[in-house]
Amino acid sequence: MKKSFVISLLALGVSAACHAETFPDPVGPSQSDFGGVGLLQTPTARVAPEGELSLNYRDNKQYRFYSASVQLLPWLETTLRYTDVRTRKYSSVEAFSGDQSYKDKAFDLKVRLWEEGYWLPQVAVGARDVGGTGLFDGEYLVANKAWGPFDFSLGIGWGYLGTSGNIKNPLCTYDTKFCTRDTRYKAAGSTDTSQMFRGPAALFGGVEYQTPWHPLRLKLEYEGNNYQQDYAGKLPQRSSVNVGAIYRVADWADINLSYERGNTWMFGFTLRNNFNDLRPAYIDNSRPRYQPEPQDAILQHSVVANQLTLLKYNAGFADPQIQVKGDTLYVTGEQVKYRNTQEGIERANRIIMNDLPDGIRTIRINENRLHLPQVTTETDVASLKRHLEGEPLGQDTELVQKRVTPIVPESTEQGWYIDRPTFDFHIDPVLNQSLGGPEGFYMYQIGVMATADWWWTDHLLTTGSLFGNLANNYDKFNYTNPPRDSALPRVRTRVREYVQNDVYVNNMQANYFQYLGNNIYGQVYAGYLETMYGGAGAELMWRPVDSNWAFGVDANYVKQRDWRSAQDMMKFTDYSVKTGHFTAYWTPWFAQDVLVKASVGQYLAGDKGGTLDISKHFDSGVVVGAYATITNVSAAQYGEGDFTKGVYISVPLDLFSIGATRSRAGIGWTPLTRDGGQKLGRKFELYNMTNDKTLNFQ
Repeated sequence: MKKSFVISLLALGVSAACHAETFPDPVGPSQSDFGGVGLLQTPTARVAPEGELSLNYRDNKQYRFYSASVQLLPWLETTLRYTDVRTRKYSSVEAFSGDQSYKDKAFDLKVRLWEEGYWLPQVAVGARDVGGTGLFDGEYLVANKAWGPFDFSLGIGWGYLGTSGNIKNPLCTYDTKFCTRDTRYKAAGSTDTSQMFRGPAALFGGVEYQTPWHPLRLKLEYEGNNYQQDYAGKLPQRSSVNVGAIYRVADWADINLSYERGNTWMFGFTLRNNFNDLRPAYIDNSRPRYQPEPQDAILQHSVVANQLTLLKYNAGFADPQIQVKGDTLYVTGEQVKYRNTQEGIERANRIIMNDLPDGIRTIRINENRLHLPQVTTETDVASLKRHLEGEPLGQDTELVQKRVTPIVPESTEQGWYIDRPTFDFHIDPVLNQSLGGPEGFYMYQIGVMATADWWWTDHLLTTGSLFGNLANNYDKFNYTNPPRDSALPRVRTRVREYVQNDVYVNNMQANYFQYLGNNIYGQVYAGYLETMYGGAGAELMWRPVDSNWAFGVDANYVKQRDWRSAQDMMKFTDYSVKTGHFTAYWTPWFAQDVLVKASVGQYLAGDKGGTLDISKHFDSGVVVGAYATITNVSAAQYGEGDFTKGVYISVPLDLFSIGATRSRAGIGWTPLTRDGGQKLGRKFELYNMTNDKTLNFQ
């Protein structure tokens, strides 16, 4: 690239900045080529607003970068990236991966150490390719300082960011081990921190300029990579200076064009949204108006029938009951409409207050799920009456209301209810998918699941699901033989054989649920528990109302289902195992929208270890989480990937539906499926069944 072009571009930017009488505010941080906030090839210390999701695509002669970056916390940026190496095949064995080009998976982290002040710059530390093959692994420390329309960055990089070695690694003076770096590529999915901040180091930096034309920003950077160790081959580099432009098409979209290495064009785009800003779009019926018509102490049948109907269809309580005992009126039901259970409570209280029997001083609304009591919301009638009627300006009082451990009356003076259905049948579409496999980048299974539920008593449920395959491409899944040195039984890697049956019983089981009092719940179950296993087990859970802590334990004895045909899947193989875990759930006091779940126990392959699962709950109800499992199985025995790990997103469907619903859609990403660290896929888990016991994760 000619130097005159770079000089002219800079001169244009400086001239525009000097002559602009007013200057627009920056439109927000932009994404780098690799994903994550940055310039082009280099990161910056800037981060996106909390909750922002950026989907990025970049394309040049050697690589295609597909990445998703999520600002999980104000100070923590996470990025998942797939790289399509256009110059290499996935495998030298054509029968295994065909002509598919090589795909690399990577995970990046950036931590903001402190924000920019009047004198101090903003500083961040980060790492690329933390969990991957190491094609682009590197670490960095970078600072940013803004001056008018210019945002300057300066950093030091190691690994891929520092291969030019334009400075001596400052950590060499501390310990000579930091002077060298093992640059050999790792197995896919591996995590190796032993080489961090080692080897050659280089300075990098640049500037992002916000032009007077608000949608346009310009970028100039000096990078520390010499491209002599790239997986795509040794790449010619005529210049270490890269330039680019970013144009914001809309609040949710950017397009990018850059000229890099002095000889290569890079094109791409970014699509963005913010998980905190998403809101339900459905049109709901209004809350009942407060129009009190006090009743006698004995409620009339017509009045109660109307209340029960409104509780079901307006407040969202399935199987509603109304009971009276002394000066307390009880409403019991399962909230099936509103994620925010307080909305259902508000509506139910209005419904009851409009036809309140004489002498009632307290309303208790009991929420249950699968007939298990969750929480009681207790409201003082006099306080509620003042709030509904409206209080004089300046004389507002706090509503006397509290959430307490379930209070279920043993006997009542009056009681009315809508009959509970004992049988339910529904058919749902199913999409199972995986990305980035060696046999095919995208593998899928599309089908329908027919499910029938039968309640024999309030505690005993039998349920079964029949799956019908419509289409899948798992015939490409060629992992038919585990590593020769692996002692692990094939507890999960026979997925190809299972999913290729046209129709099969997915699960068929009996469950007995019981609330034991004092916030303790239990269940026992037996049958075909999931696609690959059947057996029996039990679970206990202690979960106080609105507590930051909960504890659970499950124990199971299971046998592997035969995979050879749909008929054989009703039989079992010789393989059996005892599996179970003790699990602690913690919501930190300093981060009430974060759930930390840690479990220890024995897994399906008989290996023992622990799983750490951390998830973030955004204002919209979207949940983003990641997990990792380490067991006593060595990396060599486990095979490619070293250990089990993955990420997932849970999306509330009321963000897209035409009506209020509590349903969710889950999207999971597991880099590689192997046999170590695998849990039993139970249909019912007590923690998920008791989510109404806390308001943090609705």
